[in-house]
Amino acid sequence: MDELHISPADPRGSPGKDQQAAGVGILLQIMMLVLSFVLGHVLRRHRFYYLPEASASLLIGLIVGGLANISNTQTSIRAWFNFHEEFFFLFLLPPIIFQSGFSLPPKPFFSNFGAIVTFAILGTFIASIVTGVLVYLGGLMFLMYRLPFVECLMFGALISATDPVTVLSIFQELGTDMNLYALVFGESVLNDAMAISLYRTMSLVKSHASSGQNFFMVIVRFLETFVGSMSAGVGVGFTSALLFKYAGLDIDNLQNLECCLFVLFPYFSYMLAEGLGLSGIVSILFTGIVMKHYTFSNLSDNSQRFVSAFFHLISSLAETFVFIYMGFDIAMEQHSWSHVGFIFFSIVFIGVARAVNVFSCAHLVNLVRPVHRQIPLKHQKALWYSGLRGAMAFALALQSVHDLPEGHGQTIFTATTAIVVLTVLLIGGSTGTMLEALQVVGDGHDSTLGENFEGNNGYIAPSYDGESSSGNRLKMKLKEFHKSTASFTALDRNYLTPFFTTQSGDEEEEQ
Repeated sequence: MDELHISPADPRGSPGKDQQAAGVGILLQIMMLVLSFVLGHVLRRHRFYYLPEASASLLIGLIVGGLANISNTQTSIRAWFNFHEEFFFLFLLPPIIFQSGFSLPPKPFFSNFGAIVTFAILGTFIASIVTGVLVYLGGLMFLMYRLPFVECLMFGALISATDPVTVLSIFQELGTDMNLYALVFGESVLNDAMAISLYRTMSLVKSHASSGQNFFMVIVRFLETFVGSMSAGVGVGFTSALLFKYAGLDIDNLQNLECCLFVLFPYFSYMLAEGLGLSGIVSILFTGIVMKHYTFSNLSDNSQRFVSAFFHLISSLAETFVFIYMGFDIAMEQHSWSHVGFIFFSIVFIGVARAVNVFSCAHLVNLVRPVHRQIPLKHQKALWYSGLRGAMAFALALQSVHDLPEGHGQTIFTATTAIVVLTVLLIGGSTGTMLEALQVVGDGHDSTLGENFEGNNGYIAPSYDGESSSGNRLKMKLKEFHKSTASFTALDRNYLTPFFTTQSGDEEEEQ
């Protein structure tokens, strides 16, 4: 690959030349960011939903990358404009995920928590296995390039990471049902962690070649990672709440210190989890949720305004940069386009796997939920449609080039690249039309939110006739679940909020 021939620290290049190349590379990145934001604003202002911001950024990256490829500046700029997985995972992803948790409306997220976990854990597992098996069978039937079974499963795992940045921005723009927003959003954040965990476990299976017992270990290991990461995130969030409550930083002349500390905690949470071999994504998500609920109210008014604006700004920059970066890198990388069959059938199989995942998990969730809280079919279709593939799949595919033998990794990378571009441009562009066709958008935004979450803090008591004994048993279980959720809300209001914040629970409720 080209990047082996030239690197920023190449001893043959003079320091002056290196500095110049770095300057040109950074200037190019800044120009593309400016262009993306301006274009995004113009498109939004004219309500042109066929080219969302993410798609526009990806296209700008593709065009500039293509031009750099044609011109002879390719090698010098390329050295400073490479998509490094480490840079993505350590610098670009944390602010995006934290802002997601920080801006998440807690009631719809937690009232749908069971469904979200079902879709994210069981659903992603189903989707990656179905994709892997179909790709393997496709290889056996000579429909596509043949890969070993474990490598097919690795491909299934990396391609099952959804990235609905585009869809969520359109949801917010058009105003959709809060439950649907929480489902799509919650599933995407948690399923990234599942996909990374599955991918890492499959690559371990491949290196040790003892797939028998390891299959059960995938689930155990993921649950360990998930619970550990969640505990780390919640722990860091509560620690920050206590620090801001008792340190007395909310006086005027300490505002700068207060903001600096608040901004450092999310990164601390992410790096702590990564350092312990857990998932930084899940950790920083829960830190965001806890810090918004408890720590945020301990800040002074000015700091609250600054911190909200700051995280929004950083995550917007990171998100736009990710898509530009991907577009640029796609145009610059070497691709093996000989396997068009592999790309075509992969897209078909992913659609099938996503359908199996969404409709089977929704069926399970609806078995447990009372009639009026079931996930309607139009929401299930919207969920199926909004499974875009994005930066996470791209970063893992880039890693697979190093992890897999010559040719195999390249094929997977090319297929993933094609899938990312097609889903972001085609599905992302048609999401607005799809939501309107399914009638899940419109002014029902606030009313749906109000309908679903009035009363018992977001949990509606099951009310249906128990005809059979199994129905009665289910009814009892649901009542127990309802009691435990209601008691958690009471626990939060009566004990956690007064303990971790400077307010009483009643004040918190009014906010």
